[in-house]
Amino acid sequence: MSKTSTVRARIESDLKKEVEDLFHKLGLSTTEAINIFYCQVKMRQGLPFPVALPHEETKSVFEDTDKDQNVIHCSDVDDLFNKLKI
Repeated sequence: MSKTSTVRARIESDLKKEVEDLFHKLGLSTTEAINIFYCQVKMRQGLPFPVALPHEETKSVFEDTDKDQNVIHCSDVDDLFNKLKI
């Protein structure tokens, strides 16, 4: 199938660079990643991931972690399980 259509979008430059670096690590070009996204949207008849606004508890946790507040740091998985009392 020949590819003759063009998609143009304005993207914040730092975001573009960061994402294109990730694509490169995955062995993908931006064009290939966009094609994968479009194929997934077509196949699923919608976005291939959930899109929702976080509820208040989630927003609160995001705000806390951004400020490094109320965060429990663990040295390894055993430390994590001990702190979770599992």
